[in-house]
Amino acid sequence: MTIGAAPAPAPMPPADVAALEALRAADLRLGAIGYRLATANAPLCTDLAPVPGMIVHAIDQYAVEEQATARKAFGFATGVAVEAVVPGSAAARAGVRANDSIVSVNGRPVPVASGGGHLTTRDAFVALIDSQPADRPLRVVLRGAGPDRAVAIDASPGCRTLFELKVGSSFDAVADGRLVQISSQFLDRFADPQLAVVVAHELSHNILRHHARLEAAKVSRGVFRELGRNGRIFRSTEDDADRLGVHLLRNAGWDPTLAVAFWKGPGSRIDGGIFYSRTHSSAGKRAELIAAEIAALPPGAPIPYRPPVLATRNQPLG
Repeated sequence: MTIGAAPAPAPMPPADVAALEALRAADLRLGAIGYRLATANAPLCTDLAPVPGMIVHAIDQYAVEEQATARKAFGFATGVAVEAVVPGSAAARAGVRANDSIVSVNGRPVPVASGGGHLTTRDAFVALIDSQPADRPLRVVLRGAGPDRAVAIDASPGCRTLFELKVGSSFDAVADGRLVQISSQFLDRFADPQLAVVVAHELSHNILRHHARLEAAKVSRGVFRELGRNGRIFRSTEDDADRLGVHLLRNAGWDPTLAVAFWKGPGSRIDGGIFYSRTHSSAGKRAELIAAEIAALPPGAPIPYRPPVLATRNQPLG
């Protein structure tokens, strides 16, 4: 389910409206990139969900002492609210607005929030959206300043992935089959086209079912992940994600050579973290591999294009 970005439970920004508005802007940046990639590449995905373009959050994502400020900034007439709407999305065309609270989806009420500082309600709402048919409109009842209003959001199928912002000081990018989580440091450092390279790579992991396939291959995720067979298999998944990322970018209207420039330039200069490990090829090798994938595109390749690497997603690793 690609519902948009959402703040991770900790650490949260200071409890003031300006900080929450900055968080809203960051969530919209990541959510818009995720929306564009997920919807444009729906034909490449076997697991689809409605992707309306609503970036939502729940009141109990915020610590109890921050909830009054969150209500002031975001409304929250119910436990789940629209933080932002991707411009041009199906939700935007239907008239969904930021700070609308959500009452029900296809006649099913939103989850009731309780407690604070966790993602239980948000995740329950994501599961509710994911359970709806991807190829049919969503009937959503919204609550704002006036009477409740019902809107019909056109069908907007996309790859089932939740794009989530992790607020913190480290460079982290993770895909676990269900979500793509990107740390706020990427948004602080990079413009949207460069950020799209990172997001497309992580979404590629989900489309290629790498998390499940690594589990099936019994590849260690602990201290031995870089060694021997573990490191070799991890590197193969990273290389395949780079290959598929080329096509996700192109299908979504970005120039795939952005990825070559990224790994030749700013991607090679990130200090430590996820890009300096024997589970990943060097930045230079990644740039070469991506350039080769672009060069191998057939003349006049259609958009969307289904590249050969997709054929690996049901094959055992190793």
